[in-house]
Amino acid sequence: MLKWLVILAVVLFVLGLAGPWLARLGLGHLPGDVSVQRRGRRFYFPVATSIVLSLALMLILRLLRV
Repeated sequence: MLKWLVILAVVLFVLGLAGPWLARLGLGHLPGDVSVQRRGRRFYFPVATSIVLSLALMLILRLLRV
């Protein structure tokens, strides 16, 4: 169980560092990503970006498995 928590923490850390780089590639500004601005704060929900990244990861893992 501890091994999976460490892996999850490392993956989240890497994704946090890769965020600005991925934004330059256009990810995070796809149609379907929700951005709400209220009272001077901006809330961002990357729904479409999450789906695209999930599909890409699934495809890569399937290709590596073959």
